[in-house]
Amino acid sequence: MTKPIIEVKNLAKNFGKNTVLKDITEDVMPGQVIVVIGPSGSGKSTFLRCLNLLETPTSGEVAFTGENLTTLDAKRVNELREQMGMVFQGFNLFPNMSVLENIKLAPMKVKGVDDKTATQRAHELLQQVNLDDHADAFPNSLSGGQAQRVAIARALAMDPKVMLFDEPTSALDPEMVGEVLNVMQDLANQGMTMVVVTHEMGFAKSVADQVWFMADGYIQETNTPDEFFSHPQTERAQDFLSKILI
Repeated sequence: MTKPIIEVKNLAKNFGKNTVLKDITEDVMPGQVIVVIGPSGSGKSTFLRCLNLLETPTSGEVAFTGENLTTLDAKRVNELREQMGMVFQGFNLFPNMSVLENIKLAPMKVKGVDDKTATQRAHELLQQVNLDDHADAFPNSLSGGQAQRVAIARALAMDPKVMLFDEPTSALDPEMVGEVLNVMQDLANQGMTMVVVTHEMGFAKSVADQVWFMADGYIQETNTPDEFFSHPQTERAQDFLSKILI
């Protein structure tokens, strides 16, 4: 029987007296594409950041490949975090390095991959995101969509088991959103396990295996995209869907 790659049990997160996440229990199975949607301020990004301990949970457990991250020392957490690619709203590329160098850096520094192997892999990934012709360019010459695709390639260079996306298109001009979502769709088609926080309902509808609807600090509803968008079960989800364009 296949085991979950990520297991969340009774997860809670407080910032001071403000409770942002309340008692979340969910599993992510290998190869699943989970899309987390919901109103702004509902805790979606905080939840995602708890999955790789960028935010430390106040209580509860987060297990990755069977190891409870909340009980491990920093060294082991970092080792496991290397297997979880993370793509943020901001691209976080190093401005003083070329596109190729940005992608090569972590495999060489963290994994000890040699320059030739890292270069070859970086070119393969740039081809995958349709940017190999920009290998020698610097980040400040790229469009937002191009920079985000480089950020995805950089995360993939570590050969992660899971990709986490925190609103990867929210900082982009509308005409650049599609090129990033297409790369993410390709990843999903290749079987990459993904947890995606997004406002792109079309992506949720067409790519997700499951939609997790989050509001007021907890996941209120999980369902297939067809069922969720056609027959939302909770009043909160019905209210949310009535206010957005799909």
